[in-house]
Amino acid sequence: MKNKITSQKLIRWGGLAAMLAGFIYAGIQPIHPPDFLPSVTTPAWAIIMPFKMIMCLLFMLGITGIYARQTEETGGLGLAGYLMLGLSWALQTAFIFTEAFILPVLATPNPDYVESLLGIVNGFPGTMNIGALPAIYGVVGVTYILGNLLFGIAVFHAHVLPRWTGGLLAIAALLTPAAALLPHALQRYAAIPVGIAMIAMGISLFFGDQEINTH
Repeated sequence: MKNKITSQKLIRWGGLAAMLAGFIYAGIQPIHPPDFLPSVTTPAWAIIMPFKMIMCLLFMLGITGIYARQTEETGGLGLAGYLMLGLSWALQTAFIFTEAFILPVLATPNPDYVESLLGIVNGFPGTMNIGALPAIYGVVGVTYILGNLLFGIAVFHAHVLPRWTGGLLAIAALLTPAAALLPHALQRYAAIPVGIAMIAMGISLFFGDQEINTH
């Protein structure tokens, strides 16, 4: 009984984390400063980037709660999606930490490095060789798309959380590559459906019935 109560509480707090992550993810897209050198030293950058770091941590907690609530129902597909999303957000955390706390310090003494690192995101490669970072960022993108796709399909078929949330997550993943064809400023809006799906899943976890099989 004690283990069951503890599991219920952890999953409920995972739902709250998913809600908060989704709100931040969807909410920052229209106000996110451009990913170019002049933005790095602005107040908007100094405020939004730490929020994005918190968002990444909340995402990792949130998807853990979502997966834990329906482990058996989602099966191997859910596990694969969960692991991919966990890896994507873990790597993303490292990049955002760099953007938040390292790039502003280097913006004046080493602008070429800052522009080269931001070039991974904005599509305008800089002049410096930054090693394996572009390839690692590519892993972030691939695991984000595949993770959301597999996780969304698993949630849809599990019949535990509202099915439309899984469907929305999967559709958003399929549309993400197409968003890459848009100008960089518009690409961000492809994240809003993912945020909405996470908010809805989080609400379902936080306010829903947490009957869990602990055997």
